[in-house]
Amino acid sequence: MDIRDVEVIAPNFKRRLSGVTSTIVQLLPLQARTLGIATMGPDVLPPGVPRLAWSALPKLWTRPRHRRHRIWHARRNIEMIAGIVLRDILRMPLKLVFTSAAQRHHKGPTRFLIRRMDAVIATSARSAAFLQVRSRIVMHGIDLDRFGPHGPLPEGPQGQALEGRRIVGCSGRIRHQKGTDLFVEAMIALLPARPDWIAVITGRTTAEHAAYEASLRQRIADAGLADRILLLGEVADVTAWFRRFDLYVAPPRNEGFGLTPLEAMASGTPVVASDAGAFAEQIVEGVTGRVVPVGDAGALADAIAPYLDDAALRQRAAEAGLLRVRDAFPLTREAAEIREVYETLWSS
Repeated sequence: MDIRDVEVIAPNFKRRLSGVTSTIVQLLPLQARTLGIATMGPDVLPPGVPRLAWSALPKLWTRPRHRRHRIWHARRNIEMIAGIVLRDILRMPLKLVFTSAAQRHHKGPTRFLIRRMDAVIATSARSAAFLQVRSRIVMHGIDLDRFGPHGPLPEGPQGQALEGRRIVGCSGRIRHQKGTDLFVEAMIALLPARPDWIAVITGRTTAEHAAYEASLRQRIADAGLADRILLLGEVADVTAWFRRFDLYVAPPRNEGFGLTPLEAMASGTPVVASDAGAFAEQIVEGVTGRVVPVGDAGALADAIAPYLDDAALRQRAAEAGLLRVRDAFPLTREAAEIREVYETLWSS
């Protein structure tokens, strides 16, 4: 990209996939339709994401073609530090924006960095409550062209083996933080009395969590449910699985924002979730699904059971969830609200 056309830089300084990286991958191609925007960092993002090479850094002393300042939109501490160095030490014409999804009291160094931002975005009301500066709430959205009730279903041996079965699904990295064990415990309690249902867990297990996955598999085997609670690992197309699930469960103990309930609802699937992340702000309690206390496998099972037993309840929740996501959580709405933050900085 011609650096003179770059109005916003959204750095991505992390090599491994994360929720923040996923946000950048989804948002930037959409934002780039109407805005000169690019990312900067390790070359780990897919080809469709506009990016600048490190060699472009010295050119940030020049102003963009039609703006007095560029915007540096950070989403991590290290990216805030880089922005402060570029603006305050190297005196580059930048305005700094930070997006916070954290739902905890920030430590001193993070508070120090946040206070030096020109604008702060919180991804939920709960996240905003932990900030000690003024912020604009901009909740994440999802790509409704990608996630929807109509489209391909899982193919290959896995999809064929589950044909005709009712599936309660859980997706995400396999680790204690994500509450995979809570889902397994709920399924062990519920599935024996419901032979027409099967549980499917999709998601990657990293090396440091291999023992955790092994303990889950042992617990499932001890319950005699190895053929009905399936850990499929990372799947090629998770959108197909969201369409295939008859019920989706999101049981994290801790979450920043959490997109999977929205992805499930957009796919026409009702959701039961823990009260982590922004789930309580996404789900309309008793209408599009249920929200239960964090870390409570019993409460999770109690909330799931009615959906397993009542097809009409699942259908009503699925229809209500689809309407809610289309109305409140399209990715286009998120991009437009972030653009408003940028425009406020440019006009000030």
